[in-house]
Amino acid sequence: MPEEYVKRKMSDKEQDFWARYAEKVSNHGLVGYSGEWTMRRARQFVYGLQGRKLRDVDVTYLDRYLDVLGRNASLQDWQVAQAITALRILLVEMVSPEWAVAYDWEGRLAACGDLEPGHPTLAREAPLTSDVKKQEACTLTLEAEAQLERIKEVIRTRAMSIRTEQTYVEWARRFAAYCGGSFPEGPTKVRDFLEYLALVRRVAPSTQSQALNALVFLYGQVLQVELGDLGDYRRPARRRRLPVVLSPGEVQSLLASMSGRNQLMASLLYGAGMRLMECVRLRIQNIDFDNGYILVVDGKGGKDRRVPLPTKLIPDLKEHLAKVKAQHDADLEAGFGAVFLPGGLARKYPSAPKEWIWQYVFPAARLSTDPRSGQRRRHHISEKNLQRVVKSSAIKAGISKRVTCHTLRHSFATHLLAGGADIRTVQELLGHADVSTTMIYTHVLNRPGLAGRSPLDMLAG
Repeated sequence: MPEEYVKRKMSDKEQDFWARYAEKVSNHGLVGYSGEWTMRRARQFVYGLQGRKLRDVDVTYLDRYLDVLGRNASLQDWQVAQAITALRILLVEMVSPEWAVAYDWEGRLAACGDLEPGHPTLAREAPLTSDVKKQEACTLTLEAEAQLERIKEVIRTRAMSIRTEQTYVEWARRFAAYCGGSFPEGPTKVRDFLEYLALVRRVAPSTQSQALNALVFLYGQVLQVELGDLGDYRRPARRRRLPVVLSPGEVQSLLASMSGRNQLMASLLYGAGMRLMECVRLRIQNIDFDNGYILVVDGKGGKDRRVPLPTKLIPDLKEHLAKVKAQHDADLEAGFGAVFLPGGLARKYPSAPKEWIWQYVFPAARLSTDPRSGQRRRHHISEKNLQRVVKSSAIKAGISKRVTCHTLRHSFATHLLAGGADIRTVQELLGHADVSTTMIYTHVLNRPGLAGRSPLDMLAG
């Protein structure tokens, strides 16, 4: 990192400025090595203004500066986040222009997190075979490892979900480890493993069913062995749980506790009833402003559906997309600008990955190198940050419920039904295959009348 500014002699005014900045850095708990580097990031920004005064810096200049950092392959995620924190303290607490106070710092920090190599968006590009074998508690035989790779081949041939692929492979790996490193013939060990999950691991009924589905697929489609009747085995007790639903007032308080990109994404989860991954994977071409809907492509079960585009979000969404477009144009000028395309689209349309319509609505703040293809691309933002922000915002808003991103989808469905929407319409908007799944929201409606009152409230006096 250039250190020319360290060698230059500072005026008394400059020394006083940086002394006050150092104090503010320390107040944020950034001391020692982290405090020193926070100072360096701020000084690098200030002495790189090239004649521009610090008070004349505007949001456009800051966006461009941070975009350049995001394209710097030598910087890691935490270093970019460190620079953003340094500039936040510098501009908000030292200069304090209105635009800096209102700037979406949290959104910038949120977008710093790169997708891990095993993330579903990246994992689909994994080669069908791998020379690197994962070490488990029990080392699998070479034959078992080859059979795990065969599971991937069969699943991809059938165009099944990447999450299904990851789940089935993981359960097969756990089962092989349980059996000593290989896959035994016959149903006995399968039955023992399912009972082990229920009695020893105390998994939920749905988890045991998931393991069973994975093993049935393994034996029937990969090993070509018929399991037959597994007989009776111990199953965890099923518990019927109602979804957590927020009141309209709680939703309003929750969203008011957020800002910037996080608030926009959370508003889409509630306003359109989208799942979390449907939101983070949303692409430019899937938003139809003129007709007022969002096209959810390849949702759960591989289905497409239309959901309403909240009118209130249109101005903020267009403003957000203008910034994304500027970022994309800068990427193109720098020789980047490509994005991941599903299936064989990238091979069929070689220029499509750089087209605006294919870009993610919520892109990451920095380019990342795909661990398998080696390409430098801008993926979508990681979903983990919004999960953390929703949880912390619920606490900040004083909501005494277990609030997750999916709670907003539950609230969307319940509030539609409370407003008089038809159950079939809500089923279609949610993308449920069976209306019985949607019917669960009728059990959490706060209906007026006797059904919504406590007997204690009906006592005289």
